[in-house]
Amino acid sequence: MTLKDPSNNVIHMPRRGQLRHADDASRRRKSHARVIAITSGKGGVGKTNIVANLGFAFSRLGKKVLILDADLGLGNLDVLLGVAPKYNISHVIRGDKTIEEIIEEGPGQMRILPAASGIQELTQLAHDQKMQFFTNLDRLIDDLDILLIDTAAGISSNVMDFVVMAQEIIVVVSPEPTSITDAYALMKVLSLKYAEKSCRLLVNMVAGAREAQDVSRQLGLVIDRFLDIHIDYLGYVPRDDKLTRGVKKQRLVSDLYPEAKASHCFSELARRMLKQAPSSRPKGNTNLYWHHLVRTTPH
Repeated sequence: MTLKDPSNNVIHMPRRGQLRHADDASRRRKSHARVIAITSGKGGVGKTNIVANLGFAFSRLGKKVLILDADLGLGNLDVLLGVAPKYNISHVIRGDKTIEEIIEEGPGQMRILPAASGIQELTQLAHDQKMQFFTNLDRLIDDLDILLIDTAAGISSNVMDFVVMAQEIIVVVSPEPTSITDAYALMKVLSLKYAEKSCRLLVNMVAGAREAQDVSRQLGLVIDRFLDIHIDYLGYVPRDDKLTRGVKKQRLVSDLYPEAKASHCFSELARRMLKQAPSSRPKGNTNLYWHHLVRTTPH
């Protein structure tokens, strides 16, 4: 598949307001938690399954894991895990519950912050509402090893605000041409609008390593030519019928079928990520990592 992006078609998007650094020394403490956003340009690439199984694998390795379902209006992480939460993020946004009160226990001792489903207003949060939610989330960081953010698909501002606040960004892509094209579009926005310098690529639903590397190479060639962003190939997850069976039973493949091919891939990915230090490349203009939590100037 050939991706074309002539230079005269590149969209130069305006940057958001510059950050004002907090003066309070107590807010400059460093948390050991790794904050990882997992996102995709296109829906249907298995992103939520990847988030949940990675979270399970991290938990099995002794890490304290919290998963934030950041698909605020169409959350389905709880459905995938067979959890029936009484409260969700909408109750925190409205001020009815604290963020601690909506946390649910998931498999493998990982915890989840469930999103609402079918509440359109949550997909259009005001700047103040987002910042208040991030402030609430800040209270949980010090008790964690890993925070995984399962974003919605696409490039809306609601999605991108959750993506760029993380230390690490993982883009999930499948071999479908539309998925590859949309992954490029996502990275284009990250680079041009948010000045992100790096992200990691995880290829899902492939026959094997060769197909995954072909997808990575296709994206890498066009990104190197047109964008100022570096992609690190993280790995792949193969197509696996047992993963589909697990979804139908509302059980994670890593839990239900630990010997499955996909389960082994998730375990290996988690081990590899723990061995690798977070990227030292500079973040973009809108990093909202909470221990330096500051307010951007809204448009």
